[in-house]
Amino acid sequence: MPNPSTLLLLLLTFLSATTATATAQTPDHKPAKKEKLLFLGNSITKHGPAEAIGWTGNWGMAASAEEKDYVHLVVQALSGPAGSGAAVPKFRPVNIAGFERQYATYPIEKNLREHIDFAPDLIILAIGENVPALDSKESETQFHAAVVSLLKAFQKKGNPTIVVRSCFWPSAKKDAALKRAASDVGATFVDIGRLAKDEANYARSEREIKHAGVAAHPGDRGMKAIADAIVGAVKADKTPREGAK
Repeated sequence: MPNPSTLLLLLLTFLSATTATATAQTPDHKPAKKEKLLFLGNSITKHGPAEAIGWTGNWGMAASAEEKDYVHLVVQALSGPAGSGAAVPKFRPVNIAGFERQYATYPIEKNLREHIDFAPDLIILAIGENVPALDSKESETQFHAAVVSLLKAFQKKGNPTIVVRSCFWPSAKKDAALKRAASDVGATFVDIGRLAKDEANYARSEREIKHAGVAAHPGDRGMKAIADAIVGAVKADKTPREGAK
């Protein structure tokens, strides 16, 4: 018959193995499923055909195809493996360049009512490029306040996960205001400013595009890099608030 010390050692070994198994099978945190996605952006998010500038797409400028813009890449990444039977999230890419250009007076509740009522559980805010230069403290304060008001309008109907992306073409003042607004509403800020430093991320590096403005938009590689940054933040399911340094 085993002595008491041997029995105690066996019991402790069994309990330790059981605890390890339970820990391995029970993750510390499981991100909530995202079923309704709303992308609020500008031409990088969605731009209809514009003959005057030679743009014929109706998706994020200047991806070579709809499925290659950052919106569709994010949706694909959050839909689960192909053939898994997982439902594709409902999603809306919305161009709010009007908000960017007139943020101080833009009627958020009126103009975006349809999308507020959509009640998304994930919001990607990808703006800033069309915002006029913030050349005064007053404009910086106004832009920050407007972004906070925009995001809070969507928080009235729930508690969506929110990811705020910095500008593709970096702007220290605009990005700082976006980062601060994200922190104020408990959103995740994603700094993509480094992407502009790599010429390979521009559409002009992938194919010949006559219009300089279109060519300066992210191409397929740039779109994928934007999508990867956003998906990484969503899957981490945290609000780091440290965002850009």
